[in-house]
Amino acid sequence: MELAISIALILTSLMMILLVLLHKGKGGGLSDMFGGGFTSNFGGSSVVERNLDRLTVITGVVWFVCIIALGLLVKP
Repeated sequence: MELAISIALILTSLMMILLVLLHKGKGGGLSDMFGGGFTSNFGGSSVVERNLDRLTVITGVVWFVCIIALGLLVKP
């Protein structure tokens, strides 16, 4: 059980990184520093952005549950 949760945690962690990097920068901050300051219409649909937000939140909740479950299983 612990191994399955650890694998799920690793997969959701990688997915969170990918999903956060897919978000469009809102201006100001680190996103402008790394090339997010130019205007691009790639993925500019509001439906796509809303679905990306939902997927990011769902992945974050699964990630959080995996951390709590792993913490409860490893606790001495």
